[in-house]
Amino acid sequence: MASTCSGCGPGYKTPLDAMKGPREEIVYLPCIYRNTDIQKPDYLATVNINPKSPNFCKVIHRLPMPNLKDELHHSGWNACSSCYDDSSKRRNRLILPSLISSRIYVVDVGTDPLAPRLHKIVEPTDLFWKCGLANPHTSHCLGSGQIMISTMGDPSGNGKGGFVLLDGETFEVIGNWEQPGEAAPFGYDFWYQPRHNVMISTEWGAPKALGNGFNPADVKAGHYGQRLHVWDWTTHKRIQTLDLGEEGAIPLEIRFLHDPAAAEGFVGCALQSTVYRFYKTPKGDWAAEKVIKVPSKKVEGWALPEMPGLITDILISLDDRFLYFSNWLHGDIRQYDVTDRRNPRMVGQVFLGGSILKDGPVKVLEDKELDSQPTPRILKGKRVQGGPQMLQLSLDGKRLYVTTSLYSAWDKQFYPDLVKEGSVMMQIDVDTDKGGLKLNENFLVDFGAEPEGPALAHELRYPGGDCTSDIWL
Repeated sequence: MASTCSGCGPGYKTPLDAMKGPREEIVYLPCIYRNTDIQKPDYLATVNINPKSPNFCKVIHRLPMPNLKDELHHSGWNACSSCYDDSSKRRNRLILPSLISSRIYVVDVGTDPLAPRLHKIVEPTDLFWKCGLANPHTSHCLGSGQIMISTMGDPSGNGKGGFVLLDGETFEVIGNWEQPGEAAPFGYDFWYQPRHNVMISTEWGAPKALGNGFNPADVKAGHYGQRLHVWDWTTHKRIQTLDLGEEGAIPLEIRFLHDPAAAEGFVGCALQSTVYRFYKTPKGDWAAEKVIKVPSKKVEGWALPEMPGLITDILISLDDRFLYFSNWLHGDIRQYDVTDRRNPRMVGQVFLGGSILKDGPVKVLEDKELDSQPTPRILKGKRVQGGPQMLQLSLDGKRLYVTTSLYSAWDKQFYPDLVKEGSVMMQIDVDTDKGGLKLNENFLVDFGAEPEGPALAHELRYPGGDCTSDIWL
């Protein structure tokens, strides 16, 4: 995202300006070897996605981390559109928190965007000793120039939803964002909206409960979350907790509308495959209502008698018109028109793998949506293993990119063949007029063919920012 005016900072002035930005040409993805049989470090892959390039769909660079079993997961920036008015800021460092090791890698993507290099390592002890926090997840840059990273745990592996602040120049740990004693019981994702003086965070679960796989008994034992936490953006205090109940168990990705004046957004809740709309009430406090529910399927040949869709990623187009999410277990991506915020309308759907395929071990006994089980997805001769997971949308909203790995321990449990064969990256063409999703049969990045062996590629980032990295003030 090059600046659109001289003397301005990174990103764009508004989300609608961003939609007119240049087409994406490369993408950065963390690739994971933890929980595979390959004793190699995770790495950052740079992939060429320019159809006019001879290297189209190829990994053109790999930056291995210096440690094993970090579990790279999500990434963020040192500066984004929240710093648009600050001409001294440059988007040139990618922040890579490690979900399991609790290291934070700072990667220089400014010197050579096609060949990122390691700039700094924030060691786990800095998070443990300075903040009492561990298991960093989501990273967002702030208008102040600082970087804020949500955490999921304390140094002992218990749930603790706090926030680490990094200096935006030195990348040293400053301390906690939240006031002492204000951390939430669990943490995961967050999004802030300064015009309403608010930040809202979500809950996955206790790191030591989910670290090596999913056990439904841990949900009953209270080791997973089901709440949204509302924070005062100025005082850094937790001012409200919204309990979504069982239907809102494991609320993961949270997205405010991109319009910085908007006082509402959506959150995807994994376990019962629901989407909640959260909003500011006329009284000035916050509330949430369920607006989408994907019905579970009655099955045999699977771990449980009912299979949820498992909504694992969710995003909103920059014009706030379409909502997209992935059902990692059912195997589909859905597109909803959310012009009527309280009544989303499904306008597109595409199946890309999943756990209910016709030729698989699972038989669907009762399905409220489909007449038959979907067929496997074969793309350029390769069978897609796993299900659609991380999503990224082009700035103009016309191309949706997807990868198939959720988190290495859960990949190994639910999709062992995905770990053996590696994940893939696919691209879906989006009808932005009437709605509709169609797989691009000419696009495939196969991380099963990596030089060190099949890897699990996760989140996607464009060098110039995107609709899940940038926040407008």
